[in-house]
Amino acid sequence: MAVDSVIFWRHGQTDYNFEGRIQGSSDIPLNATGLGQARLVAPHVASYKPARILASPLQRALVTAQQAAKLLDMRVETDKRFEERHYGLWEGLTREEIQANYPAESEIWRRGGQPEGMQIEDKTALGKRVAEAVYEYAEQMNGGTLLVTAHGAAITAGVAELLGLSGMWGGIAGLDNCHWTLLRYQADREQKWRVVAHNRYLSDIADPVRNYRE
Repeated sequence: MAVDSVIFWRHGQTDYNFEGRIQGSSDIPLNATGLGQARLVAPHVASYKPARILASPLQRALVTAQQAAKLLDMRVETDKRFEERHYGLWEGLTREEIQANYPAESEIWRRGGQPEGMQIEDKTALGKRVAEAVYEYAEQMNGGTLLVTAHGAAITAGVAELLGLSGMWGGIAGLDNCHWTLLRYQADREQKWRVVAHNRYLSDIADPVRNYRE
């Protein structure tokens, strides 16, 4: 493994987020609040001086990543493996609408199960595709930090997979819009990944703009 750390950065807010609607693989853009969030947080993420910037091709993640890339004069590479979990028939619906239209399936979901017939991507498979992509890009690097801009469920499942946890385990709290998680790689330890920060918004760096320019 040739990477030192990975930052997972969730996209900024969208209208679907604001309305409580499931987005999944639907390509919903950032709203004005979300773009403002991305611009605010970008200098803090950029302060870690990522050697490579990757993103889901869905525009809410891609545009978020571009805010950091602009500051660093870097380009964003996209990979479909970082797309959000596919929620099938539930995409575009609120939790209340799901409960009203699919009560039995909603109860299975609430208990942590995988309801059949809803065309929802398996959580374990989700975590494996995200982790697979991280390992692939990490092997191509010569140290440094990898920045991955993606989605809440995809990041949570990917982190669980990298930490060796069950894909169905629900003990990792999700990420708020435009918040990020930092994992550090430990080559000399049995547990290869360590969580350094989770669900962070701004960093502790007093002057992130100066930091990334130095």
